[in-house]
Amino acid sequence: MAADQIFEALASRPRREILAYLSAQELTAGEIGQRFDMSAPAISRHLSVLAAAGLVTSERRGQFVYYRLTPDNMVNTLSRFAFEVCPTAGPLQRESRRKAKAKPAT
Repeated sequence: MAADQIFEALASRPRREILAYLSAQELTAGEIGQRFDMSAPAISRHLSVLAAAGLVTSERRGQFVYYRLTPDNMVNTLSRFAFEVCPTAGPLQRESRRKAKAKPAT
């Protein structure tokens, strides 16, 4: 993965918001789409860019594909720290933690 791909992925506010929302839980593209006012193709494109940059991974389970932050990725670790103080991403990260605690294990 090239640094240019990471910077391109992080240059987009919607992609940073998706990363913040994935910070505490894995979600399907549909669950991500329910949270953000974007079309399914737009969500898919953003997730593809994040995956190409190595920031998210996906796993197919039945008919659903689950997305989560790539573990042990330094950029994700730094992003989580920055999201805490970001006026947009901070609330999304906290919402993600609340939802993760309330969501039954799959």
